[in-house]
This record gives sequence, C-alpha cells and structure tokens, in this order.
Amino acid sequence: MDFYDLDLNDHALDALDAMNFTTCTPVQEKCIPEILKGRDVLGVAQTGTGKTAAYLLPVLSMLDDGSVFIGDTEKVFPENAINCVIMSPTRELAQQIDQAMQGFAYYMPSVSSLAVYGGNDGNRYEQEYKSMRLGADMIIATPGRLRSHISMGNVDLSQVSFFILDEADRMLDMGFSDDILSIAKLLPPTCQTIMFSATMPHKIEELARTLLKNPAVIKLAVSKPAEKIHQMAYVCHETQKLRILNHLFKNDELKRVIIFSSSKLKVKDINRNLRAMHVNCAEMHSDLSQAERDEVMYRFKSGQVDVLVATDIVARGIDIDDIATVINFDVPRDCEDYVHRIGRTARAERDGKAITLVRGWEIRDFIRIEQFLEKTVEKVPLPNGMEGPEYRPMHKKTPRAVFHRHGKKSEGGKNRGDNRRKPRRKAKSEQHKSEQKKA
Repeated sequence: MDFYDLDLNDHALDALDAMNFTTCTPVQEKCIPEILKGRDVLGVAQTGTGKTAAYLLPVLSMLDDGSVFIGDTEKVFPENAINCVIMSPTRELAQQIDQAMQGFAYYMPSVSSLAVYGGNDGNRYEQEYKSMRLGADMIIATPGRLRSHISMGNVDLSQVSFFILDEADRMLDMGFSDDILSIAKLLPPTCQTIMFSATMPHKIEELARTLLKNPAVIKLAVSKPAEKIHQMAYVCHETQKLRILNHLFKNDELKRVIIFSSSKLKVKDINRNLRAMHVNCAEMHSDLSQAERDEVMYRFKSGQVDVLVATDIVARGIDIDDIATVINFDVPRDCEDYVHRIGRTARAERDGKAITLVRGWEIRDFIRIEQFLEKTVEKVPLPNGMEGPEYRPMHKKTPRAVFHRHGKKSEGGKNRGDNRRKPRRKAKSEQHKSEQKKA
C-alpha cells in the first residue's frame, strides 16, 4: 500500500515525498488507519518494522490540521498546550524519535516538539521547563525525567489528546511501570492511547488492559534474522570467552563490531580487556552521562572507534547501517532479544556476521533460540585446542542435561552427588525403636 492511499494530510505526504518514502510497511498499513479513526491501538512488532512512522505520521497529520472528526464529533487540538506525550525507555531512542519527528514535520511549522530526558545539565532542564510551560505540541520523554518535571509542577497534562508508549516491554523491564501508571492518571479520560511492544509477555497484557479502551490489536510475527547474516556459536566455559575474543581480533581483523553483554559490569570488564589487547574500542551503558553517551555514539558512527561494547540499550532503536559483526558475549534471555541484537548487522543490503559465546549452562537457552529460528546455528571449534562443554540438543523423553565444570555430563542427567549412598540415619532410628520395644 502507498502512503497516498492513507488519509494523511498534504504536508505529511510532502515530507514523505522529500524523504523518498512511498510504500507502507505492514505495521504502518495496519496502524495508521486505526489511529486516524481515533481508536486506541496495541501494536506488537519488532524493532525495525517502521513503528515510529506508524504513530508519528497520523498524529502529526491530525495536529497540523488543528482538529479531526471522530464519528460526528469534532475533536479540536488547543494551541499553546501539550497535545501529545510519547514515552521512550532510553535517551537514545527519545533522541531518535525526535530526529524522525523533525523530518516528518518539516512542512508543519505550526507543530512543535520537545525531547525530554535526563543525564544533562541544569541549562537543558531550564530549556525543557520553558518549552513545556509555553505548550510544545509533542513531548518525547523518558519516564523518570517527565516524572521529575511533574513533581516540580512544570508540566500540565490536562489537555493531552495522544499518549504513546514506544517499546513498552523494555520500559517495564527497566522498572518504569509505576511511573507510566502515575503519568497516565494525570491524562484526561478522552485521551487516545497507543502502545507498541516488541514482545507480548503477561505484564504487557496487564498494562494494556489498564490503559487501553477497546483497542485495535495489531500483531506482526517476529521476523527471522536476515538471510545474509552468517550465524555462528562457540560452546565454551565462561573463563574461555576473553581468550576467544582475543583469537577473533588477532586472526579475523574485525572492524565495525558491536559486542553485547547483559551486564554493565561485564561491559566494563570486556572493554578493559580489549584495550589491553590494543583493540580500538569504547563502552556504552547506563552509568555514562548523556554527554558521554552522545560522544561514544558519535565516535562509533564516524568510524573513530572500531568496536562498541554495549548493554542492550543499543539493541533497539539505534540505526547504524555499516555494522559488520555482532558478538553476543552471553546468550540473550529472550529469543526476540537475540533477533534484535544480531539485526544490527546485514542492513542496507550488506552481509553480516553474528557470533554467540555459549557457556555450559546457557546451552538450554541457546537451543530455544535455535528452535525459534527453525535452524541449527553453526558451532565453531574452539581455538588452540581448548575443550568446552558438550552441546547436545535435548528431546522430550531425554532427561535434562547437566553440564559440569569440566564439560562432562553425569549419567541420566543427574548430579554426581545424587548417586551417592544415602546416610543410614533412618536405619539406625528403626533399630533403636526395636530395642526400645524389647526392653
């Protein structure tokens, strides 16, 4: 479907023409008409499917028109008031939404926007305060920063017409549930709520039931990774992972690499060890200030840094086209997270490589990922004669595999301690009772 087949206004279509956007993605084709009708929407689709445009385009089109008819009722958007609040889990995603907003709203000078996020100085906070008091049409905010402004009485949400949650599952994982609910309580009952999530766990279903009114539910199956991604895995012990990295960088001369780890402490440790190996790298995690994070991303995007070691804050919402290799230092906890991580490579018709380091007790999780992908990931032999755990896919009738320190599995899937003789405490107790009876 073309964007011209949708009921967007001329200014939105002019912006799309200028950016050479003509054909809708599936999530845009299904969500934009429902949003234009004034319905609440629950969209489940992974990162990279065009969700940002799916909610920005219809909302900008309506705000630019100044009013919209919902059935026979005209809904007027007041001037000098906040009309839309977009919630984002991270500063990086808030910045990216703001950049997309600038492009889509290029021909809409009457629509103003403001990105609100933490990690910056007092001058930035003062600028946010003034813009919100003047009534910026659209606020793109992280939950913690917006709650800070609300507690200071800096923001009036009584006339908000659109409340949008982007990457809702990620916000709940980061502990923002209470912040979201407290912000939602300040919105008028007529507010249209739009929620997007990459996954649909039980807690997202509960949040949707709380916030959404008779929503249009749009679910797109999580797509498999691009065929051009060459997926590989090393089955190893935890202590061997840094040695494998050293081998990879010495022998393959890797450039334009992202190394993912689920822990910021591990990110710091990996970055420190790579520097000792004379690898041109930088780290990205939540302990960095906003200025530091911006500087790291700028240096990586511009090629000044070859390797970025990061937590999952880079797995979603960061658009870099020339990543050659993604390395999972540990196995992601969810299959969807694996797809998001390795989806950073093989973009814009390029080839890419994804390498996962699987330690013994992560084998079970990696098997689930293979089942989700419906393919077996190539297992690469460990370098320099290193020995790792045995990798054996589990079947329904096979006892659960247990991998020991040296990669050996005990018989029947039991721990070695389970085969030891049980103490004779019970036998002694019965003998003592029989002696008492004889006495």
